[in-house]
Amino acid sequence: MFERVTSRSSRTSLIRTRAAVLAAGLGASVALGAGVAVAADTTAASGAASAAHAVQAQAAAQAEAAKAQAAQAEKAAKAKQTAAAKAAKAKQAAKAAAKKQASWVSPVKSYKLSASYAANGGMWASKHSGQDYAVPTGTPVVAVHGGTVVKAGGNGAGDGPAYGNAVVVKHSNGKYSQYAHLSSVNVKAGQVVKTGQKIALSGNTGNSSGPHLHFEIRTTPNYGSAINPATFLRANGVSL
Repeated sequence: MFERVTSRSSRTSLIRTRAAVLAAGLGASVALGAGVAVAADTTAASGAASAAHAVQAQAAAQAEAAKAQAAQAEKAAKAKQTAAAKAAKAKQAAKAAAKKQASWVSPVKSYKLSASYAANGGMWASKHSGQDYAVPTGTPVVAVHGGTVVKAGGNGAGDGPAYGNAVVVKHSNGKYSQYAHLSSVNVKAGQVVKTGQKIALSGNTGNSSGPHLHFEIRTTPNYGSAINPATFLRANGVSL
């Protein structure tokens, strides 16, 4: 009887031991599964964070590239505007210069400059009051600028016989142009003339040593108010 009790007790102990091992194994499996799940979640979260960071970095790079491209485009546009403004300014200046040059002309063509303004010489009572253009008698003489004839005729048109036949034209800027030693006069006082219009023919009348045109720029219509005509014409775009 003692032996049977011992055997039953041993069997019960063995069953309990096996149950404990099984439970321990099951607990270990559960714990391992939970650990793997936690590790998987952590890895997934880390991957998502890395992907989000990569997207942000790419967006930032694209934004910087777009900003740089916009800045370059703006710089190119400004350069283009500056070039266009310079071209327009140059064109306007050229147009103004051409207009200025066209508004004043030389009194004769194919000439040779001889006695200049303020030159000394025995032909004048004082210094020379104008610019002489050496040209053959009969050379067309034109108005250097549009205006109104205020003097025309012999005796220097009222300025004295030394000038011979002469014409004086008043211009809109308040200056007067005078043409002397003419062989003939083609205009009369009060007549309006245009720039480049023929007003007379050159000659050798009055106090003259040879065929030429005596030309003056004056501040009044009368003798004694002359200024340097060459300087004046050059300032108004006329090449001498």
